[in-house]
Amino acid sequence: MILAPSRPGIYARGSETVDQILKAALDVLIDEGADAFTLRRIAARCDMKVGNVSYHFPRKEMLIQVMLDEMLESYDKLLEEMVRKPGLTAEERLKLVIILCLEDIQTKRTTHLFTELWALANQSEFVADRVRLFYSKVHEVIGEYVAQINPALSPDEVHSVALFISASMEGSTPFLGHQKPWAAKMPVFTALAAMSFVHLAKTVTSRDLAGLMTEAA
Repeated sequence: MILAPSRPGIYARGSETVDQILKAALDVLIDEGADAFTLRRIAARCDMKVGNVSYHFPRKEMLIQVMLDEMLESYDKLLEEMVRKPGLTAEERLKLVIILCLEDIQTKRTTHLFTELWALANQSEFVADRVRLFYSKVHEVIGEYVAQINPALSPDEVHSVALFISASMEGSTPFLGHQKPWAAKMPVFTALAAMSFVHLAKTVTSRDLAGLMTEAA
């Protein structure tokens, strides 16, 4: 199960004020971009004084951590409902993870949010660490099923395969994400990705990976 780190800031989870701040922060990042992501702009978006926002979240980086924590929890609930239900094979679970990830990429929130998060990560090592942590959790989920499908792979090889699957899906965002040039092609892309990545997880060997690394060098 994905476990989010402890939350920073001075706030009670679920309070109306904190919920308003978090929603405003998310809206600013999605609708206005990384350059607009300031405590002052967030305060204006939720019609609060800057001091009220900074009391709960003294630094905007704390908002990033909480937003990513909340996303991890929501994704974990989705995995529990859709992927971890009994009676499915590891191949079926991996296929579902791939489909869910690509469906999520099609949403405005994910298409815009992660593009802007990467922009913020270039400016802040703290944000970069939080984003890396988020994706490491994604890799763990994918790797869990890769390891079950192909137990002959070492933990490092499993991570390499999981990283390849995750990066390939995320790389589709500027082409197939929300309102992107080839968004209409996402259904066929998803079908191809699910088929190809599950086949890769089943058939790739340690020798294949070692040989490919030798060829690349």
